[in-house]
Amino acid sequence: MAERKGEVSRKTNETSVSVSVHIDGTGTGKISTGVGFFDHMLDQLCRHSLIDMVIDVTGDLHIDDHHTVEDTGIALGQAISKALGDRKGITRYASIDLAMDETMTKAAIDVSGRPFLVWNVDFSAPKIGTFDTELVREFFQAFAQNAGITLHVLNHYGANNHHIAETCFKAVARALRSATEVDPRQANRIPSTKGTLV
Repeated sequence: MAERKGEVSRKTNETSVSVSVHIDGTGTGKISTGVGFFDHMLDQLCRHSLIDMVIDVTGDLHIDDHHTVEDTGIALGQAISKALGDRKGITRYASIDLAMDETMTKAAIDVSGRPFLVWNVDFSAPKIGTFDTELVREFFQAFAQNAGITLHVLNHYGANNHHIAETCFKAVARALRSATEVDPRQANRIPSTKGTLV
């Protein structure tokens, strides 16, 4: 099987984003967005998905973090979609309930070529440090749309907003890892009765 790698560069008046991914990596990351908490979350996504990621972003942070976070999601989703190609041989579906201290979050994923996000996560405060909690959803919306995946995220419970956000990224990472792994029983077949996922 060819190496599953993808690169995307995206430049607008608001951001300059460069992303490269290797699906069959070891979770090695080099991440710089200028937003500390977001870098921490992306590092969790990289480490627990085992997808190697190089993400370099310069954004209009003098306005706020929104454009940086959203455009990173767009470019990362596009890079992963490129790396997966026709999605031949992948497991396609995965879900996990992920625990972190007092928090439990579920992520379920279908790497289907059909983008959709169902988001059932509430935060009790508008910010984690200086980071707007609403941007967690914005990232996953942009990511799911551009990766061509159906993604459901449900926070069962939790008290600490940092933990809630982190379990979202870790749960999605683990589900993404499982769903994009090659299924040895159908390594040369697209996992759909349609014969295509895109």
